[in-house]
Amino acid sequence: MAVKYTVMLHELLKELAFDPVYAPEGYLERPICETGVNRPGLQLTGFFDAFDDDRIQVMGQMEQEYLRQFSDFEQEKKFDALFSRNIPLLVLSCDSEVLPSCIESAKRYGIPVVQSPDHASDIVAALTASLNVHLGPRVTMHGVFVEVYGEGILLIGDSGIGKSETAIELLKRGHRLVADDAVDIKKVSAKSLVGSAPELIRYFMELRGIGIVDVRRLFGMGAVKPTEKVDLIINLVKWDDGTQYDRMGIEEKFTRILDIDVPSMDIPVKPGRNLAVIIEVAAMNHRHKKMGHNAGKELSEKIYNSMVNNQ
Repeated sequence: MAVKYTVMLHELLKELAFDPVYAPEGYLERPICETGVNRPGLQLTGFFDAFDDDRIQVMGQMEQEYLRQFSDFEQEKKFDALFSRNIPLLVLSCDSEVLPSCIESAKRYGIPVVQSPDHASDIVAALTASLNVHLGPRVTMHGVFVEVYGEGILLIGDSGIGKSETAIELLKRGHRLVADDAVDIKKVSAKSLVGSAPELIRYFMELRGIGIVDVRRLFGMGAVKPTEKVDLIINLVKWDDGTQYDRMGIEEKFTRILDIDVPSMDIPVKPGRNLAVIIEVAAMNHRHKKMGHNAGKELSEKIYNSMVNNQ
């Protein structure tokens, strides 16, 4: 059975800056556990089949104008039918004049009502994006997560291979740390993963022989970042003379995390290799590939065409 996560209502309201219209006691501590957002047009007509009580409801101008056609008594009946389902929150769009029947019914059932100047479609989009971040499936991985040239690079490998030391060198070269040792990875869409540090160890790093360092204080606020999209996974492995490593970069490798395939590569480690510079090049080359350029394939095609033309 899939784990269901929750986010407290006060976190969403602070993030999205909704204005309270009716705030029952304790409403800020209501847990939200559903990423979906609903516009209750059909429900105002009395159709509640397959209705999800756990979803936040967003009422746009169309729904509000529809309700204004009815008497106060009929309006209250429609709001009662909706609020009796114990929905977590009703959001009214466009700062429209709030119907008195809405407030009366909300008081009766203890349902919080908030308002936004934005259009309903924009509210739904903002809520969906925020809820996907807060409630998405997640996993914690051992590694170091850095941002290099705008690319989220997850460094993994055996303990003691040099992940943290490489990250420190990257910080000195102007890049940013997201997480050290433990990386919380969330699935925020069908194609995107976002990584962050657990709250307890955020912006701290462990360096063997030195101990714990506070990156934010040593290097400044510009050296850290709270979250970043996971663009590339680099596996640091000990150099083995008997292993054939990829020298062209034609074949793409992927690592599957939360049912999403993330581009990955193995980088062998041995004394004398400047891992920070290699990772910088890997980040730039990955961006180059996303723009449709693959140097390995281009060189391979040139060699093939040269052989064909010389036959």
